[in-house]
Amino acid sequence: MKNIICTLALTLSSFILLQAQELEKSLLWEISGNGLTESSYIYGTIHMTCDATLSEGITKALDETSLLVLELDMDDPKMQMSMMKGMYMKDGKTIKDLVSEEDYLTISKLVKDQMGIPLDAMGNIKPFFISAMFYPKLLDCPVQSYEEALMKVAHEQQEEVLGLETVEEQMSVFDEIPYEDQAIDLLRSAKNNLADDTASFKELMALYNDKNIEGMITMMETDKNLSTSKHSDKILYNRNKNWINKITDHAKKQPTFFGVGAAHLAGNNGVIKLLRKAGYTVQASH
Repeated sequence: MKNIICTLALTLSSFILLQAQELEKSLLWEISGNGLTESSYIYGTIHMTCDATLSEGITKALDETSLLVLELDMDDPKMQMSMMKGMYMKDGKTIKDLVSEEDYLTISKLVKDQMGIPLDAMGNIKPFFISAMFYPKLLDCPVQSYEEALMKVAHEQQEEVLGLETVEEQMSVFDEIPYEDQAIDLLRSAKNNLADDTASFKELMALYNDKNIEGMITMMETDKNLSTSKHSDKILYNRNKNWINKITDHAKKQPTFFGVGAAHLAGNNGVIKLLRKAGYTVQASH
C-alpha cells in the first residue's frame, strides 16, 4: 500500500510539473500524431506590427499545407459589414450612460485630439472599439498585418481561407464583458493620453519579438486593463476551448496552417496544451 501511495504521489507530482512546465519560445508549432497522416501548423500572430515579413520557417509550413484558417474568415466579403453591426452597444446604451459628465469630457478630448471626431458621433460604440481605434497610434510606423501576409501567400497558392469563429461570435465577446469595465479602461487611456497603452504595447512587442508566448499570457493576465485581466476567460480561454474541435476537424481532413493571436497559444488553457490534452503531439517548429 505504501508503494502504491508513493507511486500515485510521484505520478501526481509529474502531472503537476508537466502542466506547469513552460513552453519553448516559439511562435510556430507543428501538430501531428493521434491519427493525422500529415502535419498541420499553428502560428501565433500579432494583429498589428511594423514588419509582417514571414520567416523562412513560416513560408515552408505554408508550402506544406493546403488550407489557411485564421480566427475569422477574412476572405468573406460580408465581414466588414458584420463587424460594423457588432460594434454598437445593445439596449441603446451610450458612453454617457457609463461615465460621469466630467469623465465624458475627458474621453471626448482624447477622441477629438487623436481622431479628429466628436465623441457624440460615436457615443453608442462599445468602449473597447473606441479604444481599439487608437491602437495604430501606438506604433511609430505604418501598420502591417500578419493575417494579410498569410492571406497573400494563400491566394498565391490558390488555397481557401476559413475562420475558427464567425464575426458574430467574436464580437459577442464584447457584450459579455461589461460595458462599464470597458469604459473604465477607455477613461484610464484618456486620463494619461495613452501613456500606459503605449508602454504596454511596447512591452508586448518585445515579448512577441522574443517569441515569449508564456510571457505574453502572463502580461495579459496581469494587465491594468480590466477587459483583458479580469475577463481573460471570455477573451481567450473560452474561445480556445471552442476552437479545439474545429482545429482537429480541419487537420484530419487536410494539412492546415492556423494563424491565431499569439496570446491564445500559451498557458494551461492555451491551444497548445489543450491540443496535447486531446492526444496530439504539438512541438515547436523553428
